[in-house]
This record gives sequence, structure tokens and C-alpha cells, in this order.
Amino acid sequence: MLTRLIPSSQQPLPAIGLGTWQTFDAQSKTAYPPLQQTLEVLHAGGGSVIDSSPMYGRAEEVVGDLTADLDSRNSFFYATKVWTQGREAGIRQMENSLRKLRRTSLDLMQIHNLVDWQVHLQTLREWQAVGKIRYIGITHYTDGMHEQLERVFSQERVDFVQFNYSILDRHAEKRLLPAAADRGVATLINRPFGEGSLLARVHRHTLPAWATELGITSWAQFLLKFLLSHPAVTCVIPGTSNPKHLQDNLRATEGPMPDAATREKMAAYVRQL
Repeated sequence: MLTRLIPSSQQPLPAIGLGTWQTFDAQSKTAYPPLQQTLEVLHAGGGSVIDSSPMYGRAEEVVGDLTADLDSRNSFFYATKVWTQGREAGIRQMENSLRKLRRTSLDLMQIHNLVDWQVHLQTLREWQAVGKIRYIGITHYTDGMHEQLERVFSQERVDFVQFNYSILDRHAEKRLLPAAADRGVATLINRPFGEGSLLARVHRHTLPAWATELGITSWAQFLLKFLLSHPAVTCVIPGTSNPKHLQDNLRATEGPMPDAATREKMAAYVRQL
């Protein structure tokens, strides 16, 4: 598995992780088996990042249930978020996340969509100081908030920033990705498939023959490898509940990465489909 360093600690992090929005919001344990297999594929493939949030329905609780009895449970990188107004409400929500995930500490706590970020940032610093979390992050999912994300991590010390980026939504390349690299902030990429719209756009078409030169055998790998080839991308977190899809995603880390000219060729090919 390809890894990238977290700048604030120099810890290597696997470059493909797992998002849980919608995909892990299981309402019944009858839906657990494929999710269990998905987590097993993540571990077996060398991945570790599991990204969740209190706003993802039962996703935190499901992840906690499924990892509780796994021998590999302590090898995962658990990331979730605080998403509420006010210091005390934030503390209650984060304590609930620990309980649902069945953890005594978490790898990464992020301020979801920058909600009340000034208040929560102080709490996160306190939690980090006593070892309840290892890393602090901020998130959003729209181009219009990239400037605000950059402003926050330019003024405040954070370890991670999570945001949207895809082969047809490259707004983050203008300032956000370079700024994160300059400031030593790790990046988590959400919406890499445009919430599925990119896969829907390309799935009826054949891959270009030259994609095989990059070791690409599927459209998911094509779209993910484009993102991974940007030097400021730390980890991409596509969501899935399908173990075969995750296995395919993980293969995007194999083989050579496209250079700048090939990246433009890839983007142009998808645009014309």
C-alpha cells in the first residue's frame, strides 16, 4: 500500500481509506456481513483510515460493533468529527463518538463543516494534550468553503484538512492543496467520485488503452489515481459498503503515478465522455 507522511508527525498513512457516509448507516445487524468483509479487505490491503461523523446516522456505532471483535481493531486509523454548537454540546457529542466507536481515544477528531470551529478547536487542543485524540482536523465538502478552510489552517495549527476534490472538480488545486503543503497540513479527500456521478458518467465507456501503462484496470482506479498523483494529497476516502469495490479502490495505489502531462490527458478524456 502506498503511504504518505502526516506532516505534523511524519507518521506514514495509507493513501486510500474508507468513508462511511450512507454506506455504513446500517439499520439492522442483518446488513453487517458485507460491511465486516469491507473492513477486513481494508486491513488485508494495507489500508487503515476509517472516516465517520455523528451526522452519518448509525455509522459510528456500526464501525464500533464491527471492529470490537476484530484482531486488527487497533490497526485502524479512527477518524470522526464534532458537529454541533457550543463547548458542552461538543464534548458530549465527542464522548458519544468514543462510546459508539468503542475506543478510549481516537486518531483524528475533525470539526465538521467548520461548525463553531473556534469553540471546538480549544476543546480539541485540550483533548490532544491529554491523549484523547492524536490529531486535530477541519472539514468541508464544497468549493465555496475552500478559502475559509485555508484561512483557518493559515491562522491556527491543525494536523488535517478534509475537503472535496475530483478529476472534474479541481478547484482545490488552485490554492487549497498548495497551501496545505506549504503549511504542513495533511489532506483527506472526500467526494472523489462526485458522490457517484463520475462513475455513472464513465461506466458505459471503455478505458483508454494508454491507462494500462499506469497499471489501471478500472474506472475507479483511473479516477483515484488521478487524485493520488497530486503531491499534496495524503489520503483519499471513497465511501463504499462493497468489499469488492474497496478492493478495486485499493489497487489505485499500485503501479506508476501519472506525471503532470498525463494528469491533464486523463482529465480531458473524462471531460469529453
